Amino acid sequence: MKGKTIKAILAKKFEAFVSSIDDEAVKHLVRKNTVITGGCIASMLLGEKVNDYDLYFTDRATCVAVGNYYVGKFVAATGHPMQIEDDGERVRIVTSAGHRGETAGDVATLEDSGEIEDRYEDINEKAQETEADETYRPVFMSTNAITLSDRIQIVLRFYGEPDTIHENYDFVHCTNYWLSRDRSLTLRQPALEALLCKELRYVGSKYPVCSVIRLRKFIKRGWTINAGQILKAVMQISELDLTDPKVLEDQLTGVDSAYFMEVMRNLREKDPEKVNAAYLVEIIDRMF
Repeated sequence: MKGKTIKAILAKKFEAFVSSIDDEAVKHLVRKNTVITGGCIASMLLGEKVNDYDLYFTDRATCVAVGNYYVGKFVAATGHPMQIEDDGERVRIVTSAGHRGETAGDVATLEDSGEIEDRYEDINEKAQETEADETYRPVFMSTNAITLSDRIQIVLRFYGEPDTIHENYDFVHCTNYWLSRDRSLTLRQPALEALLCKELRYVGSKYPVCSVIRLRKFIKRGWTINAGQILKAVMQISELDLTDPKVLEDQLTGVDSAYFMEVMRNLREKDPEKVNAAYLVEIIDRMF
């Protein structure tokens, strides 16, 4: 797909999303301060189906305003108590009790791996269902992001200009972006080269565990990665203490598997002093 066509598609999608916001102050912030980046542009360049559109914001104020807006919508629709927490550096969704869980919606106890997988598939399917008068409605919330119907994912975990956001990205092919303030599309040469070859080039990430897990998805789609790129991620992982539940939960940011939701639930029920590598292996073996 040509760049001109991608620009037009993104602008149309963005306008449809913005038009669904009924708070004029929030609408104004979103219209000025949105970045669309990630896999959607890569998929369009490759002529593939877009799974969802990842929206980020260039400043904290917009993150907070948008977060509060959709949390309010979600609470009104579901009755689940939650709120936005802003510590001045990070914006996140928490339950009213202050728990930073893996979901901020219906946290049910799932008894087996089949039920976990079914629940996650239900969430994905529900996110794409659209009523004529309910487009872009919130259907699922995690600590870090808000999933809307109509294939919109709003990420609150990171904000800033594109270069700042991409410091948290792992593979270079996802670093093309579109800006709402001037409707410009930026296609970066390293990203285009990686897409042309369907080669994963690891540029470093604050979340290397997530990056390694994501490899499975890309390899299934015909992407390749050399041993050196994997080694770079493994070296970063070696510096982490994954027996610390807080570190592990943070590292699983963006991992789109409900299995990990259940892993984290099990860890929270365990005495932190007793969590070690052996216990983690036991939990993971039960889940997968």
